[in-house]
Amino acid sequence: MNHYVVTGGAGFIGSQIVRSLLAAGAGKVVVIDNLSTGHRANLEEVRPQIDFQRADIRYYEEIAPIIRGAAVVFHEAAIPSVPRSIDDPVPSHEVNIDGTFNVLRAAREGGVGRVVYAASSSAYGDTEVLPKLETMTPNPKSPYALQKLVGEYYCGVFASVWGLETVSLRYFNVYGPRQDPSSPYSGVLSIFMRCAIERRAPTIFGDGETSRDFTFVEDVADLNLKAAKAKDVSGKVYNGGNGGRITLNEAWRLVQELEGVSIAPNYGPPRAGDVRDSQADTTAAVRDLGHAPRYSFEQGMRDTLDWYRQYGG
Repeated sequence: MNHYVVTGGAGFIGSQIVRSLLAAGAGKVVVIDNLSTGHRANLEEVRPQIDFQRADIRYYEEIAPIIRGAAVVFHEAAIPSVPRSIDDPVPSHEVNIDGTFNVLRAAREGGVGRVVYAASSSAYGDTEVLPKLETMTPNPKSPYALQKLVGEYYCGVFASVWGLETVSLRYFNVYGPRQDPSSPYSGVLSIFMRCAIERRAPTIFGDGETSRDFTFVEDVADLNLKAAKAKDVSGKVYNGGNGGRITLNEAWRLVQELEGVSIAPNYGPPRAGDVRDSQADTTAAVRDLGHAPRYSFEQGMRDTLDWYRQYGG
């Protein structure tokens, strides 16, 4: 079978997985997206090479026929925001929990070879120990973190009870081209870049010493493809980070340097549900999946800023 399905494939990460699959010679790539957070423009130049299906993972009958028979389903579809899950928790629950169950059910009943699930490092919550290991007890601080953790647990249950092969990848603050900076729920680096290009001050929540393991989107897509092929990993969870840690103040300083501006940021109160520090231990992912990030933070930021300058985000 050389048939792949990417849920949320018009989104920021999903569309990069689509590109990586095509570059690797995938025979058939099917995208499922309801375009609530994804954009057709993210797939514009590869549109003739894929099968785009506008469908909603909240509705099993819509997605089951599309998923049936796939070699691998990359499950990226989600409402990916901690603040949004706090402000408006019902849609997040329906998509991130009910939708994930529907994808797993459709995969199991449709004879899919494997599901690679986009989990989240937010499941860890705040930990005194860094870097964060997969063996740590989860401590989600927000509805979103809990929802993504439930998805992990469902993946494990579908693997152990029904024999569906699953792999969960806990993403650590993914950034890169095509990340939408237009929403108050957008990723912080995309907002930083738009602010720098437009010569205005960003708002940093907290003191700016919050730290993140920022991971370039192409490295995340490569890890997904490796997780799709790795042996003896079904039902397992892996960190999908770089292993480093950058504060928001450091990130804004780099953006200013790359763009050649000097703009003091505004500081606001910390946001509910935000984790203070995040850093991945990637030992298991390197050992079992062959994880090998290629992009340093500075190189990833250069490439991303070049894209925003060209396309405006």
